[in-house]
Amino acid sequence: MVRLSAIMVCVLLWCLPLAGQSAGGKNPILKEPVLVTSCGQSPGPLKIQVFMKRLDIAFEYHLQARSEDLVKAQKAGKPFQSIIIVTGSSLKGMGAAGVSIDDEIARTKGIIEEARKQKITLVGAHVEGMERRAQGASVGDNSDELSIDAVCPFADVLLVRSDGDEDKRFTAIATSKKIPLVMFEKNMELSDVLKNLYKK
Repeated sequence: MVRLSAIMVCVLLWCLPLAGQSAGGKNPILKEPVLVTSCGQSPGPLKIQVFMKRLDIAFEYHLQARSEDLVKAQKAGKPFQSIIIVTGSSLKGMGAAGVSIDDEIARTKGIIEEARKQKITLVGAHVEGMERRAQGASVGDNSDELSIDAVCPFADVLLVRSDGDEDKRFTAIATSKKIPLVMFEKNMELSDVLKNLYKK
């Protein structure tokens, strides 16, 4: 019985994706330059920015980027090749920026529409775990979930810290929309994940 249990554990471990590997087993290849922005004004994009700099990935960090920024880059002959929209709302962050979650969703919708026109790869990211979701929200505040709804179902790739998927929210989106889901456990693993995605 003990031997059978050990075999079962080995089989389960073999079937699980490695950290930073997509649920489908094959990671997409993303290109530079990259636009890093937010839907919800949370601190999440700062984590992405730190590792982008370390890996020498060409990117622009603009928390309140708009579709017009994509148009300007294209007209300048330096179009973005991928966009990372980090979901996760912060009432403090939105307050400081003078925006509401409705403003953020409208702005994000414009970016997604323009990205589709230009055939720019869209990455929907959630990198702060469950503390940025229901566990950390004020009573009645569902803005984080609204930011996820505004981005993730329309993404070409999902990048998610695994503890943020405890309720399988992102797994369900990835499965129903057939979107590659790249997961990682610890913040420091983001470096290897981005290195792999951008072939650095």
